[in-house]
Amino acid sequence: MTNNGGIAASRPLNGLVVVEVGHSVAAPFAGQVLGDLGAKVIKIENPKGGDDARNWGPPFWHGASAVFQTLNRNKYSAALDLKNPTHSAALRRFIIEDADIVLQNMRPGLMAKLGLDASLRRDKPRLIYCNVAAFGRTGPLADKPGYDPLMQAFGGIMSITGEPGRTPVRAGPSIVDLGTAMWAVIAILSALRRRDLTGEGSEIDTSLYETALSWMNMAAAGYLATGNVPGPFGSEYISLCPYRMYEALDGQVMIAAGNDNLFRRLAVAMGHGEWAEDARFLTNPDRVKHRDALNALIADVVRTRRRAEWVAALEAASVPCAPLQTLDQVMAHPQTDALGIVLPTPDGAMRLMGLPVSFNGERPSLFRGPVVLGADTALVLEAAETGP
Repeated sequence: MTNNGGIAASRPLNGLVVVEVGHSVAAPFAGQVLGDLGAKVIKIENPKGGDDARNWGPPFWHGASAVFQTLNRNKYSAALDLKNPTHSAALRRFIIEDADIVLQNMRPGLMAKLGLDASLRRDKPRLIYCNVAAFGRTGPLADKPGYDPLMQAFGGIMSITGEPGRTPVRAGPSIVDLGTAMWAVIAILSALRRRDLTGEGSEIDTSLYETALSWMNMAAAGYLATGNVPGPFGSEYISLCPYRMYEALDGQVMIAAGNDNLFRRLAVAMGHGEWAEDARFLTNPDRVKHRDALNALIADVVRTRRRAEWVAALEAASVPCAPLQTLDQVMAHPQTDALGIVLPTPDGAMRLMGLPVSFNGERPSLFRGPVVLGADTALVLEAAETGP
């Protein structure tokens, strides 16, 4: 489906040129999202080995790590040695002549040293320049590098993740890296809207640490309201009950009865309607106060039946629940298949997770596979040589 200008609805950023000077996860994922949405994303890589993530394996998959491959499709790769004055000058000229957006997450100070920082906007005021840092633009840690697990620790996420009394754990997915990429994309799209209205570009700053802090918003609100420092709470949420994983005969099931009506339904479905009349459990604050007693009652009942039986019974009672699935079960589930979110590369060699959005029922496609190091260097060097 296309709009009146002939642009596919699922590629609304068609015509925009993005230069990604990025490595690892945050900037590459942001660049990939922009590429999936139709922008022409040119990834700048060091000729000697490219993005560090190419070697983050095993597993390796068609010439690079699986991590790299899932973060770098729908792009072009230009292999440039930015310490080489000829290459850095070529890139500078290409940005000024052709680029709409620059996205970078290099170590603090490097882009300024190369003359490739946001000072480019003096020569091209329409340019949107996005810095993805570790700790942010200012402050005593602004010059320090950082990675996702460090930010999960330093930002407090690991302090509330895991089971009480056990070693803190990081969230399995790289939520800080991926979340920072999403904030970068949101900011870039906002800057594009502003540019449409004013003709002016923007310099954008976001960071891993700010993202970690933003994910702590609810925990921070609780602390600021009470002064109580939260700790890990397993699969539960501190302000709701029952709201956790329970062990059935053959596996685990998550039950989320987040209001009084849902709790009444849960009690009846479990054959214990009297729980809803118990003074300890009448309201959510009551249930939170008597969490241990209620969880023990529910756990004793859940362990008497198989997981599928509980899911069927609770769904029939309209009580939110879900079985704990492993990744192979997730990928094989009919709902995953129906959504069509796992997409093939154009050559059919790989299947990768697509964007979790659709436009008029159409999900952005994979029109280019993961980039081959340096395959598109001429896009920058030849453009610089032939430019005005």
